[in-house]
Amino acid sequence: MHHDDDSHLKPVDEAAILAITRPDPRLLTLYFIRCLGATVAFPIAFIPCYLRYITLRYRFDNEGVAVSWGYLFRKETYLTYTRIQDIHVTRGIIERWLGLGTVEIQTAAGSSQAEEAIVGVTQFDAVRNFLYARMRGHELQAVSDQASPTATAGDESLDSLLRDIRDELRGIHESLAKNM
Repeated sequence: MHHDDDSHLKPVDEAAILAITRPDPRLLTLYFIRCLGATVAFPIAFIPCYLRYITLRYRFDNEGVAVSWGYLFRKETYLTYTRIQDIHVTRGIIERWLGLGTVEIQTAAGSSQAEEAIVGVTQFDAVRNFLYARMRGHELQAVSDQASPTATAGDESLDSLLRDIRDELRGIHESLAKNM
């Protein structure tokens, strides 16, 4: 869920998020409970989940987030904050009972499913807020990087240009109000 109003976002302890490298051990319990539905095929269902759990690694850095897992078939993904389009937190009934959540990250790849997911974390809201802050920080940086050359190339600074635009819009608004 993407919000324009960031007032619901709490300050994020960035050091705590950057320190997340593994899912919470309760994720293994979640996998165990889910695989119980396979009854007789429980070992066949649980072994891949167990292998995923013990190999699952996260890495948050200044540029993006990396997720990797697998022994025989290793999968590694790295998403830069600039590629992130939206972030969702999902929590099923069992996940809520265990205090876990999944942070789903979507990009502009065109898929309706999440590009990547940070599963089995207890700090799911903090991770989501951290990613939003980084995503928006990079968007603002990209905009200011594009605006800076044109603002410094002209005779006016960016602040002066914005004031002129504001004054012009006020003048247009006042003339429209007089004519109505």
